[in-house]
Amino acid sequence: MGSDLGRLVPGAIVRHPDQPDWGFGQVQSADGARVTVNFENAGKVLINAATIGLVVVGDRDSGPPR
Repeated sequence: MGSDLGRLVPGAIVRHPDQPDWGFGQVQSADGARVTVNFENAGKVLINAATIGLVVVGDRDSGPPR
């Protein structure tokens, strides 16, 4: 599992593959595999991106797909 850690930068828009009800999230910070994401419906969550493959769907400029 795991994700492309290089794309998990502040401002990236992501989804959690196992928690679709959390909605889109914006990466707040990334320190190695420790990624803090602010999700629409779950709030701020600390994710171990080495074990959870967050899906990058956009960036701070483009936002999530419509």
